[in-house]
Amino acid sequence: MGLCVETRSLAQAWKNRCCVNSEERAKHNRGVLNIFFVTFPFFALVLAGFMATRRRMLSIEAIPGLNGFVLFFALPCMLYRFGANTPIASLLDGSVFLIWLVCGLCIVGFTVAISKCAQVGWKDGAFGAPVAAFPNTGFIGVALLVALLGAQAAGPTIVAIVVDMVITSSLCIALSQLGAGNGDGARIAAKNALKGVVSNPMPWSILLGACSSFLAWAPPAPLLKTINLLADAASPVALFTIGAVLARSQILVNTGRVVQRVWGEVFPIVLIKLFLHPLLVLLLGAACIQLGLPLDGFSLTVLVLIACLPSASNVSLLAERFGADNGRIARIILATTTAAFFTFSAAVALLT
Repeated sequence: MGLCVETRSLAQAWKNRCCVNSEERAKHNRGVLNIFFVTFPFFALVLAGFMATRRRMLSIEAIPGLNGFVLFFALPCMLYRFGANTPIASLLDGSVFLIWLVCGLCIVGFTVAISKCAQVGWKDGAFGAPVAAFPNTGFIGVALLVALLGAQAAGPTIVAIVVDMVITSSLCIALSQLGAGNGDGARIAAKNALKGVVSNPMPWSILLGACSSFLAWAPPAPLLKTINLLADAASPVALFTIGAVLARSQILVNTGRVVQRVWGEVFPIVLIKLFLHPLLVLLLGAACIQLGLPLDGFSLTVLVLIACLPSASNVSLLAERFGADNGRIARIILATTTAAFFTFSAAVALLT
């Protein structure tokens, strides 16, 4: 009799455990689906821009106009709005700045070192560094991370944008000129890069947003409405433009205007961007927290997810401007953007 009672108890316990596990699995599956519900529209817009350009519904001559609208009108307004609505302490977080800068410099140095071979020259290796260390934070990251994690994700994201635009990209441009044999090449390139930063409206929009946050000031209602209209257009137009830029690179390859690079020159950089960079940020951030650095877990999660983003699409424009192998850069950007739909979603599921 006692044995039967014990058997029934064990059976009931097993049944309860199975029910709990089933509920946990169902909850996990719902969480994964919710992540894809958020990320899918962003990458779908990239695909829409890609297909529209490949099918010649959008001419490649129109792409610079889309880029100009995003870079000089819509995206600065979006960054201003995020900056103005973010507490000033988050925008001046020295721990976030330090961790993102150190990881970026490590990735730049490592990428240049492994790219220095017979097939990849110094200039091309230097421009492989920003596609490994410079995520597409402006066009994709800000809106996507805020949609996933809430408005508080804007602070660390804006800090990362400032580091990448002012330091990382300028450093890589300067490095690309070291192999020219001209001692003044790096200095001139760095000077031109800094001029580009000064003429770029994005850092200024972030600064104005930070000032508005600090002073608790808002523009007059008609101007604020205009800013909001442009800010609302930034994300969809930027994502569509990314797809158009990627399609243009493929069209140029097919027409022979850009050389197609072999996967052996591309795949290592893709791995660095999508796996090594996030892992380095996670390990360094966790170590800094253990050592007592004032970095909270949420900010570290945001930084790791930023590192999981695909490569910045504007690096191909920089490579073309400075005479690097744009075909290699464009293929890396295309590969990371395609793979990031899965790898980024997986990272969100693991970290949140």
